[in-house]
Amino acid sequence: MEIITQSANSAWAPFRIAPWFAGRVWGSRDLHPWYDRVAGEGDEPTGEAWLTGDQCVVASGAHAGQTLGALFAEAPEELLGPAASRSGASPLLIKVIFAKEKLSVQVHPDDKMAQKYGEPRGKTECWYVLDAEPGAQVACGLKPGVTMDQVKAAIEAGTLENSLNLLPVACGEMILVDAGTVHSIWPGSILLETQQNCDLTYRMYDYGRGRELHIQKSLEATRLKTRSGKIPPRMLPGRTLLLEGDYFRIERIQVAGNRASASIPEPALPGQAEPKPGLQYLFVAAGTARITGARFETLELPMGGIVAVPAASPEFVVEGIRGLNLIRITPCWTAPNQGWRHP
Repeated sequence: MEIITQSANSAWAPFRIAPWFAGRVWGSRDLHPWYDRVAGEGDEPTGEAWLTGDQCVVASGAHAGQTLGALFAEAPEELLGPAASRSGASPLLIKVIFAKEKLSVQVHPDDKMAQKYGEPRGKTECWYVLDAEPGAQVACGLKPGVTMDQVKAAIEAGTLENSLNLLPVACGEMILVDAGTVHSIWPGSILLETQQNCDLTYRMYDYGRGRELHIQKSLEATRLKTRSGKIPPRMLPGRTLLLEGDYFRIERIQVAGNRASASIPEPALPGQAEPKPGLQYLFVAAGTARITGARFETLELPMGGIVAVPAASPEFVVEGIRGLNLIRITPCWTAPNQGWRHP
């Protein structure tokens, strides 16, 4: 993505983030139409486009050229607002997943287990289905009645896949993958993954691909029953609530022509205090978005593009073009160093 340098604008206007591409053995060689990227001969396929990773580069505005991790370390209050006192780190890692082969059967630790082993947080995640072929599936959780002894025996026998709960997926669906959930992604879908900013993955079974397995830790992390599964959408004025969890809130924002920034956050209910400004990400799942404001240069966002809207952002307007499907992602805060919950 071309980096645009801006001057004489608000330092904390919405800014684009350039994706960082991660090679994966199970990934795709061609990311069109989402991204202009084709793996060269001998290169590893691309499995993930990281949109808010610490190593991702700011691609517009006053901080163009900086990594997102460095920007959060430098200016947490401007980015996060009042929540900065709880953690100065970037709270969420957002990715697009391109699976051409099955991922490993895996599990992620919760906060308590991650901190036991010296990590700041665990990994609860969710998948919003951007595209899906007929018959596409994901594995989410264990079948009812499966025991830990059966899980151990299935790992040893190479038959763990038979114990997985398979879900058919279709474009627009949302799936929660709570920490402790045994899961995998199968070919046939493109997923927008939102997760805690943590990349801890314990592989239980990997189809003989020779990568490291983490059997003992994966068994420690596994919960036989979790809250994971499909989350039905909830229609609200001006938006569709796709998921509100312990760590993130995800909405599909209606944009009929133009929409002012002040109307994008959900209004407070009667008797509630107005929500304080905080970080939000706007992702284009379809169509094109144009973001304009009096204090910064216009941003054009194609399908697959994302902007960060800092807590200190000036007002702006979103214009929807060619059937815009705009996804808003916000962190939710809980106890210090534990996670996030919507106020």
